[in-house]
Amino acid sequence: MTRYFEVEQRDGAARVGKLLLSPTIRTPCILHTADLGKFEDAERTERTFPIVDAGSLWTEAPEILEAKLRQIRTKTGEKTLIIRPHQAYPPAVQEDSRGKIRLPEMELNGAVGAVLRSGAEEIPKSDLYIMEGAGSLENNARKFLEDLLDLKARIPPDTALYTPKLALPENAGVLVYLGVDILDDTRAELAAYSDIYLTAAGSFYLDTLQEFPCRCSACAPTTPEEVKALPKHERAELLAAHNRNALEAELALVREKIRAGNLREYVEGQCRVRPWLTALLRLADFEQTYLEEKTTTYRKNTLIANTSESLTRVEVNRFARRVQERYTPPELDILLLLPCAAKKPYSISQSHQKFLHALGKYKKYVHEVIITSPLGIVPRELELTYPAAHYDVAVTGHWDEEEKNWVSSCLESYLEKHSYGAIVAHLEGAYREVCERAAEKLGIEVIYTSTGSPTSRESLSTLKTAVETLCTSEGQNWKTRNVEKAKYDFVKGILAYQFGEVSELLFEEKASEVPENAENAERPENTEKQQKTENRNIAIKGRFPKYHLYSKKTQLATLVPQYGTLALSMEGAEMMVSGGKYLVEIDDFLPKGSILAPGVIAADPEIRPNDEVIVIGKKALCVGRALMSGQEMEKATRGAAVSLRHVKKL
Repeated sequence: MTRYFEVEQRDGAARVGKLLLSPTIRTPCILHTADLGKFEDAERTERTFPIVDAGSLWTEAPEILEAKLRQIRTKTGEKTLIIRPHQAYPPAVQEDSRGKIRLPEMELNGAVGAVLRSGAEEIPKSDLYIMEGAGSLENNARKFLEDLLDLKARIPPDTALYTPKLALPENAGVLVYLGVDILDDTRAELAAYSDIYLTAAGSFYLDTLQEFPCRCSACAPTTPEEVKALPKHERAELLAAHNRNALEAELALVREKIRAGNLREYVEGQCRVRPWLTALLRLADFEQTYLEEKTTTYRKNTLIANTSESLTRVEVNRFARRVQERYTPPELDILLLLPCAAKKPYSISQSHQKFLHALGKYKKYVHEVIITSPLGIVPRELELTYPAAHYDVAVTGHWDEEEKNWVSSCLESYLEKHSYGAIVAHLEGAYREVCERAAEKLGIEVIYTSTGSPTSRESLSTLKTAVETLCTSEGQNWKTRNVEKAKYDFVKGILAYQFGEVSELLFEEKASEVPENAENAERPENTEKQQKTENRNIAIKGRFPKYHLYSKKTQLATLVPQYGTLALSMEGAEMMVSGGKYLVEIDDFLPKGSILAPGVIAADPEIRPNDEVIVIGKKALCVGRALMSGQEMEKATRGAAVSLRHVKKL
């Protein structure tokens, strides 16, 4: 529990927050290391030092440190964060080789910080945790990530994490992306005294520069030649000023990226500056659980997929997994595989309009699935759902082997789970190669209809002929659907993707089926009349993409086009409560506007930021959007947990 740190915005594990000290510190931030021990200067100058390091257990006796702690707290007040005396070791030193020095046992009121090592059994109550030996782990991506994840798993989510002696402009973005809140300028200062000039693109020795690539206050008035002519001390001071400016500028950019929700796109490029940073990002993606829990499920931002790391990012893997585990296709016998389009959603693109026009009246017989990188496969019913309608890629016509293997595995998994009477693939190039790999591995037959460009007149004619032949062949009775059933399948597909099996509670009660007519049943074009089995007398009202889900005259949910998800009405939420999923249990109060984390008793661990959630308490039933993960709701003691849309008093 902390009274001094509050998260204001999130982008995955990265956070914009504030340490409520005197003065307030906005995070992620850079600490000036030289100021951490200057609490006595506060009495002699107008400067205040919100964070004070109480010192090392190696240099002073515990009794002296106890007196020092009392002195610091008396002079600075409760809103100065005191880093408790610490006995730091490099991470390579084994536990049984560490000496035991007694820590001062006095209770400190106000904000405190504690140095914490990976694997430590005891987690002291603190407002700031300092990662022991972080500075020695540069270039050791695996060990750094292991220690970071170990600490993050054991400290409260509403406390700040500080990795000392590690920050450079080139690595600050990646460190913050992984959940680091506070950095310092130790490395920047040391670099200056070695004539090293720092930038976000890497470091330069002063004597190799012909001009300064920066125009900060330290660089603009001078040139490298003039700086090299300065005395050593003056030269180091000027370079240190620039290096600190570069760090501050990088952190300001990172904070804006977090606020905009696109820090991931930035670090995919920034990690290329050093191999260890690239390794760090890749290892974090392979771990998945840590980042997935903190990454929003739906957002409006464009997902830019320009690097190989885009294939392993949380949103891509989550979409592919949910298509495989949650999505159920409509009851149609003919599968049509189509290439993706640059314009989103695909159905409004020129190429897909041509495909649909070519199918004509036979469109009602086919289930459309789009092949794409990096998402793998996108059923037509999910073309609006983030990130299917929100991604952008560099279009070259060339797919590397990694892309082909990934997309092929997604298609293979889908076809292994869902069987069709016939598969038509209107694909060319890499799309066709992906399909051929999956078909060969599964031993299934595919009808290919594209001859050259999929949008050429010849290819479209071949597509029409192939589907028409399938639908009118003697002895076949392919399933079909009308426009209303297609809208019903569209909404039901999104609900399944969004909520899983509990979404069936909205469709639970079966309506009576239309009696069959033996004579008409022989004619495929009339079998759609037998498909009217919507449950609860469900109706989909409105025009694409603004669909509304109704049961008789009661609205259950509304499709939100910018996310491609459904927002529940109060009545829809009441129907889904019994499923026990996406529920937030609150204390005995009637909420207004939003629910703060301290008011949450329990939350579904599957909840992710921006998920649609149902809030239940003794006095209220509510619907809203999650602002943090379910686990963080339970553990955090500060911050808004759920933004409410509807509240019903019980």
